Amino acid sequence: MRSRPDRPIRRVELDPGAEVDRGAWWATIPAVAAVLERGLNIPAGVTFLVGENGSGKSTLIEALAAAHGLNPEGGSRDARHSSRATESPLGAALKVIRTPGRRANAYFLRAETMHGLYTYLENLPGSPDGDLHDRSHGEGFLELLARKFNGYGFYLMDEPEAPLSFTSTLGLLARLEVLRADGAQVVVATHSPILTALPGATILELGRHGVRRTTWEELEIVGHWRRFLAHPQVYLRALA
Repeated sequence: MRSRPDRPIRRVELDPGAEVDRGAWWATIPAVAAVLERGLNIPAGVTFLVGENGSGKSTLIEALAAAHGLNPEGGSRDARHSSRATESPLGAALKVIRTPGRRANAYFLRAETMHGLYTYLENLPGSPDGDLHDRSHGEGFLELLARKFNGYGFYLMDEPEAPLSFTSTLGLLARLEVLRADGAQVVVATHSPILTALPGATILELGRHGVRRTTWEELEIVGHWRRFLAHPQVYLRALA
């Protein structure tokens, strides 16, 4: 039996023919500047992009989607919908290094543009996805995930915890484990200390340093949640 490639995407890097304005707002984000300078290796399994607002998580994951030929507002390679374009030109400047082998599935879920994706899907002829608007935000998100994220492939999510309760987030965590077991390669931009607790996942922290690999225990967001839950009054006094 022919062995399956270990992951669909090996890395992304600046396309030698791309013209990039290094003074543009998006190119000056340290994490994006690091990718433009050195590229980014994307491991097999599940990778989390973690960082404060403005650290470049969404900019980078939208660019990964666009560079791979996916709709930057969510969907598959064939998705044709848009609202107001807010993504940077980074995706057009990146070159994707793929693993030779069979074609991989691919899909992008972006929490802030989910309703636009639902509308697009329900208007497709013979669509099986016309029920998504009838569900709660979180229920629709998980249902679409179950329908579109299946088997060997390259899958992207931007802040998927946004519409989810604690229990539903645990369900997403379990789904990520199933995807990894099926040979999927998943990249998730998140603020969630629950999701990033997935054993064996790669965690990339974005910040002033650029991009660096870290562990769940070392994440700043994990430390903040631990301290807040133990002593919320310490944080609340700062708001007074």
